[in-house]
Amino acid sequence: MHRRQALQLLGVAAAAGAQAAPSDRDKLIGAYKLRSYKRRSQDGTEADVLGPEPIGRITYDRAGRMSAFLMRPERARLLSTAEMANATPEQLREVIRTLNGFTAYMGTFDVDEKTNTVTHHVKAIANPASVGTDFPRKYRFEGNLLHLRAEGNVTLDLVWEREPDA
Repeated sequence: MHRRQALQLLGVAAAAGAQAAPSDRDKLIGAYKLRSYKRRSQDGTEADVLGPEPIGRITYDRAGRMSAFLMRPERARLLSTAEMANATPEQLREVIRTLNGFTAYMGTFDVDEKTNTVTHHVKAIANPASVGTDFPRKYRFEGNLLHLRAEGNVTLDLVWEREPDA
């Protein structure tokens, strides 16, 4: 084999290897089960946001859509529509506490591999004030786990476990 042919073959092999490595966006695609959701305040205090065994799922698809559902498992039963009409102030406060144990939103997403940030562009969510906003999350892959971190006045750390494809 001539030197030129050998170098060409090495170049083709290197290019194929570079193409074979999936992007972080490609690695993100799939469905994940929530394993933990912790909040850390500025003083270092840490708490489980939805209890020690939260329920949740986040999905990312190839078309750039995402959705997330998170819930505290021991939420109280909500009042029926008829019961709401005659609810006491304490019953209404309990409804609000119960609703605080559940959140869901959906929209689109972008990935910035340079900063390891996935940004959720919110299209629908229970709180109308958040529609049209962006939720940036630092991401990190660890085996079949996806770590997402939201930083602000408090730090939110979520650990998601990839679910197998059907």
